[in-house]
Amino acid sequence: MKKLFPVIIILLIVLSSSLSAQLKIGYVDSETIMQKLPDAQDARQKLDNMVSGWRTELIKMQSELKNKQADFEKKNLIMSEKIKKEKKDELLKLTRSIDLFRTRKFGTRGELYLKQDQLMKPIQNKVFTAIKEVAKDEDLDFVFDRTSDVTLLFAKEKYDITNLVLEKLKLE
Repeated sequence: MKKLFPVIIILLIVLSSSLSAQLKIGYVDSETIMQKLPDAQDARQKLDNMVSGWRTELIKMQSELKNKQADFEKKNLIMSEKIKKEKKDELLKLTRSIDLFRTRKFGTRGELYLKQDQLMKPIQNKVFTAIKEVAKDEDLDFVFDRTSDVTLLFAKEKYDITNLVLEKLKLE
């Protein structure tokens, strides 16, 4: 058994090196694809315009709150308790309204998230389909995304299929 162990190890090394020689690997830079793809640029522009309008509205609401708080602080000493309570309630209501607006627009399931999903999902599906087609055309076993969480420390330029994917997307 002890004599057989080194033979098995050598056999595994030889087999693994011959198998790895047959693997074909490619990678894409999805960030570059999304930057160059007109559909993605249009979607990004729509989202940016929407967010810009919401930010303007949010700044306006925050400014109103700040002005009302400053006014309350100035007149606090001369207000009756009843008016103080009304003003505090009004400030609290406005603060809650701002928080609710922020959550509805920018929260984890807010309008921005939903709209981004609605606009970008079809584009991402189109890109993934093109990547799959290029991978099949090039007979690749694996395709990695250079911009994802998978760390790609080094890759030869010849394995970059980003331009092939962009060409495939232009044909559609």
